[in-house]
Amino acid sequence: MSRISVVTNEAANPEQAALFKAITGKIGMVPNFLRILANSPVALEAFLGLHKIANEGVLDRQTRERIALTVAQENGCQYCVSAHTAIGRKAGLDHTEITANRTGTSLDARAAAAVSFAHGIVAHKGQVSASELLALRNAGYGDAEIVEIITHVGMNVLTNLIGTISQVEIDFPTVELKLAT
Repeated sequence: MSRISVVTNEAANPEQAALFKAITGKIGMVPNFLRILANSPVALEAFLGLHKIANEGVLDRQTRERIALTVAQENGCQYCVSAHTAIGRKAGLDHTEITANRTGTSLDARAAAAVSFAHGIVAHKGQVSASELLALRNAGYGDAEIVEIITHVGMNVLTNLIGTISQVEIDFPTVELKLAT
């Protein structure tokens, strides 16, 4: 049971209901973590706005999902690992790639640099080394992409906190945090 109220369709006020309608129109459902955020429509709108803008950047969908997977795993958010495993599959990531992403790498050399950098941001609380940044640049990432990677890490940390603190029910196929060895 969630430790923070999940706003249901029946209990939603007009502002929350309008946000739910917009979300459902975009993705076909309202994930539970967004129902948690809906307790503060301002917080939900802020997240949706950042999410929309961040997804219009130069990073491709698969790289964004790879980042989400490594951040969720590093932060121990089972809700987000489960959600981004499902979303990553829809984006074309296979089981082997998803497993690699969760360990902070990728089978794709260029994507591996982005995933490793994102993992390092979380693991070192933002204190990345010059060599980590240089590895990202050597893989062909410019300043715009670097800023977007950082933005996606930050956005995913927010969702990880919502998922972990609330202990919201997972409404995606559940994936265990422990990686199979």
